[in-house]
Amino acid sequence: MTTIGILGAGNIGSHVARAAIAHGYDVVISNSRGPETLTDLVAELGPKARAATAADAAAAGDFAVVTVPFKNINDLPVEPLAGKIVIDTNNYYFERDGHVAALDNGETTVSGLLQEHLPTSKVAKGFNHIGARDILAHAAPAGAPDRRALATSSDYPEAAALVTRLYDELGFDTVDVSPLSESWRVERDRPAYLSRQDANELRANVEKATRAEGTAPGNHVSN
Repeated sequence: MTTIGILGAGNIGSHVARAAIAHGYDVVISNSRGPETLTDLVAELGPKARAATAADAAAAGDFAVVTVPFKNINDLPVEPLAGKIVIDTNNYYFERDGHVAALDNGETTVSGLLQEHLPTSKVAKGFNHIGARDILAHAAPAGAPDRRALATSSDYPEAAALVTRLYDELGFDTVDVSPLSESWRVERDRPAYLSRQDANELRANVEKATRAEGTAPGNHVSN
């Protein structure tokens, strides 16, 4: 059975864990405070989940989901994620993370910076423009007329394909917004952010996005 290493046990991480376990995945989950602080969450998730350190969760996963605050990405273990697909759920909230000039100026992307930190991993954007509770609440079977779509971006086709497969299993269509340099199009303050949209609507919202919007104040810190 496939194991997902989830680095970050906040809103997004815990809801991805719930959804994945419901679809047969095993989960190894971590946070910054240590596995002993995840006892209640693991008890709720059941026997297909266990808590670990970040390094151990990264090593245990066939692939990983990184859902820590952006300001903490440089603390993520590098070697245990080598060669693995890493799904990045992050958005840049300068109110929380502090200003990063390269992001403010549109010179790079949040997931691009994670890819730089994890040079031997295959980073893909995922789950960044949906509210945590909606990961379960908005799931729908394939072919449903109002099935919500989510975006992914990656420089690696196999990484985008894995996210597409995972989205489908969890109840969502996919719009591929590759390469990773285009992942800003679905981040905070853009038209796609937190909107419930089908695939055609998401494609339209991706096209509407402008880079200048990214430095505007916003809300809804989700990680």
